[in-house]
Amino acid sequence: MRRAGILLLAAVPVVVAAAVFAAGPDRSGSSEGKDTPASQDASVVADAPPGLAAPAKKELAQRIVASAENSTLDWRSAYGYIEDIGDGQGYTAGVIGFCTGTHDLLTLVERYTRAHPDNGLAKFLPALREVDGSDSHEGLDPGFTAAWKAEAKLPAFRKAQDEERDRVYFDPAVRRAKLDGLGTLGQFIYYDAMVYHGPGTGPDSFHGLRARALKEADTPAEGGSEKNYLDIFLDVRRRAMKTKRPGIDTSRVDTAQRRFLYDGNLDLDTPLEWRVYGEPYRIP
Repeated sequence: MRRAGILLLAAVPVVVAAAVFAAGPDRSGSSEGKDTPASQDASVVADAPPGLAAPAKKELAQRIVASAENSTLDWRSAYGYIEDIGDGQGYTAGVIGFCTGTHDLLTLVERYTRAHPDNGLAKFLPALREVDGSDSHEGLDPGFTAAWKAEAKLPAFRKAQDEERDRVYFDPAVRRAKLDGLGTLGQFIYYDAMVYHGPGTGPDSFHGLRARALKEADTPAEGGSEKNYLDIFLDVRRRAMKTKRPGIDTSRVDTAQRRFLYDGNLDLDTPLEWRVYGEPYRIP
């Protein structure tokens, strides 16, 4: 994940808990008429069609993301991938591009180590904590890349990568998109943006981009046009990518997601054809 901004997810449970205790317990003996915004949101998500969360669509989403992240449709081949691509985020690794410089790789290894204390990456945790937030390899070289590749051969670590991808990126993106009234394509557009920009609240993180798009268009949940809103969201995202790195290739937006949108494929139905970095892809 090549992101700007800071993960603030850990603070959410604290805020929610504080709100609950501030409101005090419900002493009426009945929950009738006591729906909270959180419970209302949960109902909206539960009542929405599966969308991108349907197994076939989720598989499709991983393949499209992999075309941009790893130049392949075989996303499962990326569990052992690890490389410093020179973007200032240290090592990029795994199925969704976890980075040593952006906290998500550290979180993955910490959670994995709690479940599997004797894993081959655990000894690098002190170094991972030291380099978090930077592009430094100090304490990681030599040995970390080889350890990552070795660990990625184990089903338990592959499962841990999948779970962390879903917990931090996929599930929050799909949930937010459903609350905004977006269909399957919109859910994918949110997911890819969250993968690339990170799920934080900074101006160039996912929630910052969404906030800027909301200043220009209403979501479908607010009565707006789905196609118009998504077009503006992609405009905002493209500008953010170009501002951060002026020479960057934005084809994952321009000739992939925008193509699906302009084709009117809001359900992200196959067959799909797109290009990323000049390479053509097709899913029949």
